[in-house]
Amino acid sequence: MTYPIIEEDGFKYIEAGTGETLVLLHGLMGELSNWELVIEHFKDRYRVIIPILPIYDLPILTLGVKALSRYLHRFLKYKNLNQVVLIGNSLGGHVGLVFTVAHQEFVKALVLTGSSGLYENAFGGSFPRRESYDYIKEKVEFTFYDPATATKELVDDVFKTVNDRSRVIRILTMAKSAIRHNMAKDLSKITIPVSLIWGKNDKVTPPEVAEEFHELLPNSELNWVDKCGHAPMMEHPEIFNTFLEKFLDRILLK
Repeated sequence: MTYPIIEEDGFKYIEAGTGETLVLLHGLMGELSNWELVIEHFKDRYRVIIPILPIYDLPILTLGVKALSRYLHRFLKYKNLNQVVLIGNSLGGHVGLVFTVAHQEFVKALVLTGSSGLYENAFGGSFPRRESYDYIKEKVEFTFYDPATATKELVDDVFKTVNDRSRVIRILTMAKSAIRHNMAKDLSKITIPVSLIWGKNDKVTPPEVAEEFHELLPNSELNWVDKCGHAPMMEHPEIFNTFLEKFLDRILLK
């Protein structure tokens, strides 16, 4: 990642550009570098901020989607941010949904890509063979349509993470919280514009999940990315950025 991580008052984040604010929310196993091509594309027109969600820092007894939403609330108030566009992948999308239901006045629009919140087919309840590099490699490749997107660097990072006992306990705690916190009954409360940018071949949050989000979110649009898995901004960044740019132009520049 070419951008320095800023650390101040208990927050860690990346920031680039000026203008209307886009807040990017990473997933459970997501690295900040997953968003690098999004930052590069939008930093000349927008202020782009990625807070590091404190999955490995919050007290484990309180760790969950709601705790991350509260953290996001504290962060936005600390940065004096209002009327932001929240853009979340996977768990990050789920955090964005929970936050928006509670604090819709902070959010001008929401973008979800491979978001949890309704259903997800993730690693499951455990990592039965986490000591096996090939097993972890296979699980990371499952995330993408093209297995080659799972670079050795990415697999190495995930392998290191899941073989850290403290971290893997937190990952499983967080994953179970996400599964328990189903958003179906709350989505009708979100009346701001929502753009769903979804991989047509997503096996983690399959296409029917996107269709259900589209049906339950009253002011939403659904954009498909063909030959794409769970992370369109990584696998097809040009297409993702095109959909996102059109959405931003419509809601911010009208």
